[in-house]
Amino acid sequence: MYENKEYRNVFKEVGISEEAINKRLEEIKEEYFYGENKVYFDVEPDTGYIMDTGNYDARTEGMSYGMMLCVQLNMKNEFDRIWKWSKDNMFMNDGFHEGYFAWSVKPDLSMKANGPAPDGEEYYALALFFASHRWGDSDGIFNYSHEACEILSAMIHKGNGRVGVPMFNNDNHQILFVPGSEFTDPSYHLPHFYELFSEWAYEEDREFFKEAAKVSREFLVKACHPKTGFSAEYSWFDGSPMSKKLPWTDDRHDWFYSDAYRTAANISLDYEWFKTDVGQCAMGNRIEETLLDDMRNDTYHIYEIDGTVAGEKALHPLGITATVAETALLGPVNELSKEWVLKFFNSPLRLGERRYYDNCLYFFSFLALSGNYRIY
Repeated sequence: MYENKEYRNVFKEVGISEEAINKRLEEIKEEYFYGENKVYFDVEPDTGYIMDTGNYDARTEGMSYGMMLCVQLNMKNEFDRIWKWSKDNMFMNDGFHEGYFAWSVKPDLSMKANGPAPDGEEYYALALFFASHRWGDSDGIFNYSHEACEILSAMIHKGNGRVGVPMFNNDNHQILFVPGSEFTDPSYHLPHFYELFSEWAYEEDREFFKEAAKVSREFLVKACHPKTGFSAEYSWFDGSPMSKKLPWTDDRHDWFYSDAYRTAANISLDYEWFKTDVGQCAMGNRIEETLLDDMRNDTYHIYEIDGTVAGEKALHPLGITATVAETALLGPVNELSKEWVLKFFNSPLRLGERRYYDNCLYFFSFLALSGNYRIY
């Protein structure tokens, strides 16, 4: 049903030539995967990983992002290498977290954490479904659709006759920050993924994901501030910022900071794929307007969700530019969204040790705005 779906090329809509768009996409791919400032590394004979260059580890976030990028770009070799490294070195075959992936593993294969992060599982699952549809299933771990269904089954059924706890709250259908937590992360809410899971997961799991898509869109309306469009990094299930101190960190997570930048991109891609708006899409114009002067002057900060400056300069400024530019997908291009899109297109990939997260968000936004982030 998705073969004939049309995808907007917003870059072309704002006057950039198709030749320039395609050339830039090839440059991004080369730099991200193989250039001097790459974040992807081959491991012989048949694996590879995406490096968080700021923390010197491989994370399920980045590994699953890498797989999604590869399937979008038809890079099967790199996809299979990243997936095999994930299964060989991150997947937990037994214990309390059996069926999940350890969210952080060093290149020397020592675990920095033995717990999972649900956003990684979400991206793994959809990337695997897309791989199945684009390249076909094979044997073992390369039976992509089976692997995806198993991941989703664990996410919602652990604790119900299986050791461990689920990644979703089974009462309200919301994704959790970590399994068993009493709060969520707005940037983990991916209703466009859940719509597809409701078609491709095991039959008994499809209704759950159909409801999760509906619930997530309604949640995002409440999680995004009505004036600024900002969401917090972590939220309670009613969408209000989660300000409780966590046992493993003294950091705040109730403000508009690193994780939260992804929320705008997720809402935008959901609308591009499914055109369902229950109020969450108003976030686009709000966030574009709130951050316009900071974009023009390259002065992004850490913000309270009401827009008050709360801290020093943002750690991932390019990530902000990329994800806010992506909100151009939420309606016809106007002068405001055009300025954001052109700013983004003319911004280079980030260099240095903090390049990983910014360049992941940059790559996804470029694919989305060029019409190349597609359902397979």
